[in-house]
Amino acid sequence: MGPTVISRWNVVQSRGMYACIDLGSNSFHLLIGEWEDGRIRIVERCSEKVQLGEGVVRSRVISAAAFRRGLDCLAGFRELIRKHPVRQYWALGTNALRLARNSPEFLTAAREIGVRVSVISGVQEAVLIYAGVTTSLPESEERRLVLDIGGGSTEVIAGHGHQRIITESLPVGTVAWRDRFFAEPATGARALESGMDAGLEAATGIFEPVRAALARAGWDQAYASSGTVKMLKYICETRGYGKNRITAAALAELKPMLAAGIADNSPLEGLKPERRDLLLPGWCIASALMRVYGVETLHFSATALREGMLDFLVHNEKTMPIMRQSPLPAVNNAG
Repeated sequence: MGPTVISRWNVVQSRGMYACIDLGSNSFHLLIGEWEDGRIRIVERCSEKVQLGEGVVRSRVISAAAFRRGLDCLAGFRELIRKHPVRQYWALGTNALRLARNSPEFLTAAREIGVRVSVISGVQEAVLIYAGVTTSLPESEERRLVLDIGGGSTEVIAGHGHQRIITESLPVGTVAWRDRFFAEPATGARALESGMDAGLEAATGIFEPVRAALARAGWDQAYASSGTVKMLKYICETRGYGKNRITAAALAELKPMLAAGIADNSPLEGLKPERRDLLLPGWCIASALMRVYGVETLHFSATALREGMLDFLVHNEKTMPIMRQSPLPAVNNAG
């Protein structure tokens, strides 16, 4: 499969290869891209399920196991970056690192192995997600609703073109919802469906305050990104609900089948084994978003935060206004 192009710009002064690291509450991601002939060409991308946010909502602490998984992952990313002539990298931490009391210790340990991480706010995260999603969409004046379901937070952005009208980050995420509503071993499909109902209602209450503002802004198409959305759209595709999309009707119809599959520990076509624990929390959050904001169809976006980071880095390398307090160190390929 050939390289991916994620951005369309005519004139940019920066040249070279760039790396972006996204430290999510569920997974860490690395994206390396090169500016070539006025476009960004993806050279390398990889992800690892770290679950840094496991238990963080309740304990406000990154566990010792998650701490070690995170550092091991970053060390691997660091070595992969060393294999390429990367001129600049950007590593950003999101919700788990915003919440955890021992975030400073993790950031210090990461710096000691050669990766400087900056923690961004939820709104800054939403800004970059919107940029990342729109890089893969054609130039258009359509009003867009962009949703990103992460492990610790969900970002909601409405805008048109490159202009954002609403930018929100809400404390709802798949890892947090798993820990809250599905922490106990499954005792049967009926019990899991009760957990799905409770998770749906809790997410609905958090998403509700943004509903009126979104209704005033209006939108023509809704797009959603993240591994959770990818997982749900694959399941919908395998059952004939359409390609690269999730519908509210499909989620409602699939509810008992998903609960039964998890309860029986049976294979579910389209679901990777390593994501089974996030399937029902993901269903809760996606269903709540679609219910509250009146979305009948969500179109899947393969680009999100890290693509937005790469696009922003290429075009703002010298000034980096979003991170004025955290200069981007150049990657040292020596030693």
